[in-house]
Order: sequence, then structure tokens, then C-alpha cells
Amino acid sequence: MSRRKAREYAFKVLFQVDQVAAEPDQALNYLLQESNLAEKDIIFSQELIQETMRNFNKIDKIIASYASDWAIDRMPAVDRNIMRLAAGEILFLESVDSIIVIDEAIEIAKKYGGESSSAYINAILDRLAGDQK
Repeated sequence: MSRRKAREYAFKVLFQVDQVAAEPDQALNYLLQESNLAEKDIIFSQELIQETMRNFNKIDKIIASYASDWAIDRMPAVDRNIMRLAAGEILFLESVDSIIVIDEAIEIAKKYGGESSSAYINAILDRLAGDQK
């Protein structure tokens, strides 16, 4: 559950960067002010944010290639940032079980997304992960 919370924080930071051009470190520090997240989970959240931001353009191109009906900028902001985070973790972090990453993304989508967000995110990420095998 603590890894999910770390992923949730990373999602919130990416969302803020996307919506208001927030500075990632400041956004994370703000979220952590009222948090009891363990140090190892803070480090994990930072890694997720850094790898996603470092590979932002690659990730968007990859997501767009699987989302043929939607341009990235037309997707709901919640959905695209959950997918960015999960894709970044699957593609650029070592020792990652893509099934767990997808399940976590679906749970975050259920909490923050729209009615069809989890199914849409699952479909895109499942195809992406399948192609990585």
C-alpha cells in the first residue's frame, strides 16, 4: 500500500506539472508536508517523477501510438498523467512487474478519474506492456 501512495503522490505531481507548470520538486515537497510516507517510498516517488519527466516526450509518443483515437492533449488530464506515470515506470525503471504497475494505475484511475478512465487506461497500458515482453 505504501508503494501505491508513492505512485499516487507522483501522479499528483505530474498532474500539477501538466496543469499549472508546477516545478516537480516543489510540488512533491508540498505534498510531503502533511505526509507520513516512509523514506524509501519518498525516494521511489522521486524516481518515478524524475524518470517520467526525463522521458516525457518519448512517453507521450508511445502512449499516442496506442491511443489511435485520441491525441494526448485531448485526453482527460487525469488519464494522460496516470498513463505517463505507469508508462514511465514500465519502460524506464528496472525490476518492475508491469502487471502490478497496471493494477496500481487502474486503482489510481478509479480514485481520481472518470467512469471509463480505468478501462481506457488498462487497455492502453496492457498493449504497451505486452509489446515490452
